[in-house]
Amino acid sequence: MEDTQSVATLMNSTTSKIQQLQKAFAELESYRAVTLNLKWKQLEEHFHGLEKSLKRRYTELEDQEKEYETKTMRAREMLEKREAAVMAKECTSLERLQEKRDAAVSAIANAVQKHRKVSFPEPAVVSREDQGGAPIVEEKPPDAMTAENNFEGMRKYFANEIPEVKAYPQLVKLCQEMDSEGLHKFISDNRKSLTAIREEIPTALKASGDPASLILDSLRGFYSMEVSNMDGKKDPNLLGLRRTCIMLMECLSILLTNLDPCFVSNVITGNIKERAKAIAEDWKPKLDDLDVDANNGNSLEAHAFLQLLATFGIDSDFDQVDLSKLIPMVSRRRQTADLCRSLGLSEKMPGVINVLVNNGRQIDAVNLAFAFELTEQFSPVSLLKSYLTEARKNSSPVKSGNTSPTVQNEVNERELTALKAVIKCIEDHKLEEQYPVDPLQKLVLQLEKVKADKKRATEVAKPQPKRPRANGVGHAPRVTNFVADKNFYARVTDRYPQYIYDKPYVYHGHTDAHVPSLLGSAAYTVPPSHGKFFGNGFQYQATYLH
Repeated sequence: MEDTQSVATLMNSTTSKIQQLQKAFAELESYRAVTLNLKWKQLEEHFHGLEKSLKRRYTELEDQEKEYETKTMRAREMLEKREAAVMAKECTSLERLQEKRDAAVSAIANAVQKHRKVSFPEPAVVSREDQGGAPIVEEKPPDAMTAENNFEGMRKYFANEIPEVKAYPQLVKLCQEMDSEGLHKFISDNRKSLTAIREEIPTALKASGDPASLILDSLRGFYSMEVSNMDGKKDPNLLGLRRTCIMLMECLSILLTNLDPCFVSNVITGNIKERAKAIAEDWKPKLDDLDVDANNGNSLEAHAFLQLLATFGIDSDFDQVDLSKLIPMVSRRRQTADLCRSLGLSEKMPGVINVLVNNGRQIDAVNLAFAFELTEQFSPVSLLKSYLTEARKNSSPVKSGNTSPTVQNEVNERELTALKAVIKCIEDHKLEEQYPVDPLQKLVLQLEKVKADKKRATEVAKPQPKRPRANGVGHAPRVTNFVADKNFYARVTDRYPQYIYDKPYVYHGHTDAHVPSLLGSAAYTVPPSHGKFFGNGFQYQATYLH
């Protein structure tokens, strides 16, 4: 401000200084013979011009300074308003957060209070007549009190929630009686309605006082002492029992998923976890003796072991690296993706997929890549093309050195199976734009035509049986007497059929990190016409077995 005033003072004194200069110039002129009037006028105009220019520039600077001050004031006002708005929002957010905290604390307090009421009941009061009827408090052992309260608590919890099981009310009775053997027999006897039974078991388990204990009891006999591991693959009774055990554990998982989280601990108690852990530790060493079926991704034993850990929440007691090594043994089962998420193995899936690819099981690798959103790391089209390439190499008759008609038929059948499996995978995951199926379908038609032609040629070459004479004398086919199979479980497919699902196999993508929605996914099925060939020479099973 002081600099501005000094500049204005100097500009006002310009006129007086010009006058002084004029006097000095006039005095100088008096000493000369020639007049300088013309020169003085020029100087005077020059100085007046400078004066006007300086005043105009000074005025412009003043205007700019005022404009700058106005803008600065507006900016400060705007900042103050925004600061006030931010402060108001912060106060509102803090108030809402405090309300949510108070509500959460209240809910936790209510849940703890309810849990204490269920877990720690009032001591029993008994009146004895021999002591004048005075009430006497009898305390029960803590374990007995906990077990009794869990039993009674579960009955009270489910009392108002058990809907009527219309189709199979016998399931409710069996669960109420804790009859695990009867439950197995009922499922076996009604094998033709297995899908409907499966839907009603979680509801029927609510009638049980201890559903977790009932399911653990049902696991008895999963490894029969009288049957070796290799013979167990051929025993229809044992195979059916194992499938039923897996189904019952999955049904318990559904029940736990639909329960109030505060009440799950009353179902899966510490004692239940210890029992489940003991069973798992007994089963784990037996997984080392699995045969080639495990390598095809359809191992019931590995599936049951992983399902046991997921259902009873004991996976933390086992090494994740060891568990991830079991995934290739169950890679073709429909529950694999949900099991991996429930067991916290999602991060291990790239390694699992690499193992599958290296063992010639690219179709399983593609399915898991889609399930865990790893298709950028593992290209589905490249994997499927490499699967077909390996299938042709492994099924080549030249490689085996045998070009007999029988071997050639087997080669054609294996290639046909591989083509159909790839087409099915492309259609399941909608890869038609990236991998057109028309050329593959043409190859399928050609191979099927060759197969049909060879079959007709074989039938024509067969000798026709002689017809018996009208009088009954002559040649007749020999009938060999045989003893009928009286086994209660006639066949695996009759006694324990494949579990049927309406939707085709699709692995679901990642939703919730480790929520055991173990039955939410659809079935993984490959039509029987796809055959059993597998790229590395193993038998590639046609459908997902449960």
